[in-house]
Amino acid sequence: MTGLGAVTSIGRNLEETWEGLVAGRSGIGPITLFDASGYRTQLAAEIRELPGGYEPALRRRLSRSDVIGLEATAEALRDAGLDLDREDPTRIGVVLGGGVSGLLDSENYLEALLTKGPGSARPTQVLNHPPDNTTVRIAERYGFLGPRSTITTACSSSATSLGYASDLIRHGLCDLVVTGGADSFARLTHGGFNALRAVDPEPCRPFDRRRKGLTIGEAAGILIFEEEERARRRGAHIHARFLGYGITGDAHHMTQPEPTGEAGARTLAACLKDAKLNAGDVDYVNAHGTATQQNDSAETYAVKRALGERAREIPMSSIKSMLGHCLCSAGAIEAVATVLTIERSVVPPTIRWGERDPECDLDIVPNVARDSRVRVALSNSFAFGGNSTVVAFGAF
Repeated sequence: MTGLGAVTSIGRNLEETWEGLVAGRSGIGPITLFDASGYRTQLAAEIRELPGGYEPALRRRLSRSDVIGLEATAEALRDAGLDLDREDPTRIGVVLGGGVSGLLDSENYLEALLTKGPGSARPTQVLNHPPDNTTVRIAERYGFLGPRSTITTACSSSATSLGYASDLIRHGLCDLVVTGGADSFARLTHGGFNALRAVDPEPCRPFDRRRKGLTIGEAAGILIFEEEERARRRGAHIHARFLGYGITGDAHHMTQPEPTGEAGARTLAACLKDAKLNAGDVDYVNAHGTATQQNDSAETYAVKRALGERAREIPMSSIKSMLGHCLCSAGAIEAVATVLTIERSVVPPTIRWGERDPECDLDIVPNVARDSRVRVALSNSFAFGGNSTVVAFGAF
């Protein structure tokens, strides 16, 4: 990984986001994008100020996901030190996780149509609706002509995109891949999680005994994947290595995780096998850690099944306590944070942790960041429908 970029509720860029994570800063606050007064919770981790600098004609055609995705991509490409004029555009791929995309624009269009009539509704807002829109915008903006794909597997989407991006490099199909994801907030997702009673009326508390559910967030996390020897030859700064990934399904339930951890353990085992690792190699686990009663206990069981007694010695934290659950971009922004954890030897905390749950009895890093040498880290993404992905990173 030679380039990283981020836009989140606690940072306009990579460094601001990382500083916020290490400081235990929360991006969760009152919802401003629509009237949420009738819902179980009125909180979310919104990006309060979108990046600017776009021509008005272009900005009108961009969704929130497009804007933050383009901004994070621009930062990642700068970070990678690439001279795109010297690159073969047919060898540059774009593989992102996506889902909500421009749904908020479509909702605003429908609201205007119903309340003010056709004359006040702008049909171009609906053009942002497809989940592949941000992938297309990035490829168009930079003229990337290589393989292009958008992965939509609920909350594991952008983690899965990292695995697919690595395959494109491994098999010699691309020189570079822009990967990760961008996703934003909308009424439908907020209403759906509220209907499931999967949200906490207060800011979420992953792995805490008092947890009552998740808090939704929005973010973009972009990583530049490149074959290592190629990166060395051009003198690029290499943040970390992508070691491997595992994907499984649990065939259990549309929204509930398989409770014993057996399914999640299979995903972890698949990742370890692909990365040629064993439990003794793992120094940190970035947890999926949604703060729902069922997910946190099932994830704990999965980690213990897969890593055995070693599991209790490994620090684990959930940055969703600060960024919220960023939906289809969750795996991407958590991957970015995991890479920086390795590179800078600091484990971000799980904030608001105060009461131990006997069913979540691992080394949850509570409230304050921890200095720790991390050579190998795993990042878990256990999604609705049993779409599970775990990715592994190693120090360079």
